[in-house]
Amino acid sequence: MATRVARVCFAVWMVALAAAYYAFPAYGTGLWAALGFSGAVAVVAGVFLNRPARRLPWFLLSGVLVTFTVGDATYNLLPGNRFPSPADGFYLLSYPLLAAALLIFIRFRSGADDRAALLDALVPTAAVGLLVWMVWIGPLVRDTDLGTAEKLASISYPFGDLVALAMLLRLLSAPGTRHVAVGTLTFGVAGLLATDLVYGLSQLNQDWHTGGPVDLGWVYFYSMLGYAALDPSMTRLTEHTVGRFVDRVAGPRRIAVLVAAALVAPAVLVYENADGTVSDAPIIAAFSALMFLLVIGRLAGLLADHRRISGRERALRHAGTRLVSAATPADVAAAVRGAVAELMPPDEPYLVETFGVFEGMTREEFFAGGVTLRRVSELPEAHDVPLAGFEFTLRAPGPLLPEAGASGAPQFTWIYLAASERVLWRLRPSFEALVAQGIMAIDRITLNAEIARRNSESYFRTLIQNASDVILIVGDDNRIRYASPSAAEVFGTPALVTTPVTDLIVGEQHERLIESLRRLREGLGQAAFDLVGLGADGRTVQVECTLQDMRAEKTVRGAVLTMRDVTERRRLESDLSHQALHDTLTGLANRLLLQNRLEHGLTLAQRDRSVIGLLFVDIDDFKVVNDTAGLVVGDRLLSAVGARIAGVVGPQETVARIGGDEFAVLIEQAHGPAEADDVAARIVAACEEPFELRYDSGGSAMLSGAVSVGVTTNVEAHDAAEMQRQADLALYVAKGAGKGRFQRYRADLHTAMVERLEMRAALSTAVEDQQLVLQYQPIVDLATEEIVGLEALVRWQHPTRGLIGPGEFIEVAEENGAIVPIGAWVLREALLAIADWRQRVPAAPLRYVSVNVSARQFRNPGFVDEVSQVITESGVPPWRLLLEITESLLLRDDDSVWQDLARLRDMGVRIAIDDFGTGYSSLSYLRQMPVDILKIDKSFIDDILSSRQQRALVAAIVSIADNLSLGVVAEGIEDPAHRQMLLDMGCPFGQGYLFSRPVWPDAVVEWLNNGIRHQIAA
Repeated sequence: MATRVARVCFAVWMVALAAAYYAFPAYGTGLWAALGFSGAVAVVAGVFLNRPARRLPWFLLSGVLVTFTVGDATYNLLPGNRFPSPADGFYLLSYPLLAAALLIFIRFRSGADDRAALLDALVPTAAVGLLVWMVWIGPLVRDTDLGTAEKLASISYPFGDLVALAMLLRLLSAPGTRHVAVGTLTFGVAGLLATDLVYGLSQLNQDWHTGGPVDLGWVYFYSMLGYAALDPSMTRLTEHTVGRFVDRVAGPRRIAVLVAAALVAPAVLVYENADGTVSDAPIIAAFSALMFLLVIGRLAGLLADHRRISGRERALRHAGTRLVSAATPADVAAAVRGAVAELMPPDEPYLVETFGVFEGMTREEFFAGGVTLRRVSELPEAHDVPLAGFEFTLRAPGPLLPEAGASGAPQFTWIYLAASERVLWRLRPSFEALVAQGIMAIDRITLNAEIARRNSESYFRTLIQNASDVILIVGDDNRIRYASPSAAEVFGTPALVTTPVTDLIVGEQHERLIESLRRLREGLGQAAFDLVGLGADGRTVQVECTLQDMRAEKTVRGAVLTMRDVTERRRLESDLSHQALHDTLTGLANRLLLQNRLEHGLTLAQRDRSVIGLLFVDIDDFKVVNDTAGLVVGDRLLSAVGARIAGVVGPQETVARIGGDEFAVLIEQAHGPAEADDVAARIVAACEEPFELRYDSGGSAMLSGAVSVGVTTNVEAHDAAEMQRQADLALYVAKGAGKGRFQRYRADLHTAMVERLEMRAALSTAVEDQQLVLQYQPIVDLATEEIVGLEALVRWQHPTRGLIGPGEFIEVAEENGAIVPIGAWVLREALLAIADWRQRVPAAPLRYVSVNVSARQFRNPGFVDEVSQVITESGVPPWRLLLEITESLLLRDDDSVWQDLARLRDMGVRIAIDDFGTGYSSLSYLRQMPVDILKIDKSFIDDILSSRQQRALVAAIVSIADNLSLGVVAEGIEDPAHRQMLLDMGCPFGQGYLFSRPVWPDAVVEWLNNGIRHQIAA
């Protein structure tokens, strides 16, 4: 569409400029330059719009128009109109540029060498050159008023036109040049040549003046080149044509052009002799023309013969290909008829027939006559041959399969091709070659048939002897009369003849085999069934049996029993069936088997009015295990959880793995809905115990396999699909309520699920919509109660639900991935805040800000680089940032995690383990962990006043951290006694409601100015 608009606009523009040029002669110089440069710009625009494979020739054409236009401008601006002048230099430069562009087109369209096409282009060029000499160059050469420089300049113009003409004709003789761009380019260059010729004649007659009608020829040339470049077909001029078949034989039109060009010289000779100055010029011209026409006529005949011979050779090649692949006499006959159709001239009536059966002669006698041209009326069998309407025919031994006649003698036939005598004379050699190929094809088919017949008996004997299937012939007394050799391999003994066939089958299946044989003999149909075979050594094999009644066959006269050993196949089918219905990792039932049993159980429950329960079980935080401990350990945890669930439920119920970390339990014939709740409670309790799993690299770890369970029964549902939806919904609510619990389906659960889904959707835009805010809880020196750090705690200012704490949305953010942008926002805001506080209260003892980082955020590619960038942008020293990571992130011996931690510490960022002691990790890891601070979980602090074991555990953690030069922060301090006991243990830092709840940033500034004691007192 863009190029179409461009072409229309260009055409309108050129017409408008040309009209203005003639309407306003005073502005002729500028308008003329605009015409030339417009054509050049159009060529360049066409290159960028259509993007041809090669741009150089088009840029050369643009250069042609530029040099022409510059020459015109120079001619119009130079005083005196001297000749030759610098303008002539620009004019003459355009010719080699034009020739170079056309030559590049030729190279792409015709390849490197095409001498015939070159000669075809040079012949008319030479003829035109002679005419140009007569009317233009010759008078210039003989003009005594012109100097040498003037003559050379004058002759260069027609010489350049001739070179351009030769290149143009050569391009037109190339293949694939019939499209708009070539036609437009051709007419444009032709217009240039014609205009130059008229201009030269006007110069000779000294009647040339600027602004005349001749100028339209150059305007036409400028327009055509620009229009050709704007047409999309211009790209085809620089497409390679390597491998394209081109018929090099000249056609009638090309020959006519060559003849016309060759007759130019005699015509000029006659013209020159018009005044009688050349002796015998007419006679010489007439004889040279006659001889040339005779030679050309002969060449044309040779070319026609060449085409006919090529067509016949092509038809014979096609027939040979079809005859080589022919498998039956019908294929041979079809190939022969198809070849005859290709050989016959168009619209020529003909008839192909086969007739006659001749016995009593040898093959050599029959084929001795070969192919003969005969009159139909003179044939001995003329009264029987259906060739009415034809006078002549070619008769040849027919390529049909000889068969044995009643007398046993070979039979032969004739094939006839009837047409006009002239056509038959021409086709006789080809028809004879075609018949010979057909005879060879028939001989090949005959030989193959004979070989197949002779080998068939041996073939089938060998086939039976080596068949893996056992073939038995059983008589009417049910005894074996023949057993194939393979029976020894299947049943362990070859001595089966006269043995009752039932001896090969286990006893409980005797009656089935005998009944099948009876039905077969009574004509009630063939049978196919499986039996258990009994070998001589007592082993059993699974055999597939088929029966055929062949008592009517003289060579058989019995029932044929075919047995195939399918023991391995049946075992494989059983394995495949098990795999199709069971999970390959855990060995439990899969979703398909659960679905089948659920539907079956519902059918029975509806009939018996019994209760069935469906439980969906999901491992809590299983992705964390995969991310931290690895996929192999994750698979081991799945197997262990599945085994523990199956142990709780028992073998009478169905336990299935229906997804990645999701299981299902089907309880059939339950005593009531409470039984499903009881099973769910026992599953939750059993999975609360941690699992000890080993690593491939050595060692083991205690991992949590806690689960959430969704429960429903058929009391609340009507079909299998509804029960699954209800169980899934109950599971979803159980996980949203805090995990590690079970939830029975209730009708109002749908509302809770919708709210959770709405929260997931809203979280994805919470950061972008600036709905997140930060509160800060102080980390204090327990001895002085001075603020040493602040933990940034994110809150969600929901547009409709108000301020939401992290406990309500962080888990959802982990599920949908929103935790990554939320964590990035918290990190940036916290660093900007501490930078602001340090600037506003430089004397405050505030040392650092603490930011929580989830495992998913930490493992996100580029996290370390993101931290480095935020630190740089905020201007905060790296040591003032404390990143709190969960203990689970370090459970997996992951090189990338440890490398990232090492990079952060090398930057100066400090690392803390949050909720230390809750992840079942080994304390020996503390020697290797690249961390700085341990944060003791609140659950340990709550009981240190009442539990001696809890006090001992906290004291041990503080002691170990002190020995390893690690800092310790106690979380959840709510009682002054907690603070005093931790001080007595040597714990230096703490945080909790005793000191302050999380507060807004403005309160932090007040702390820093007045001290936290003042805040507590207030």
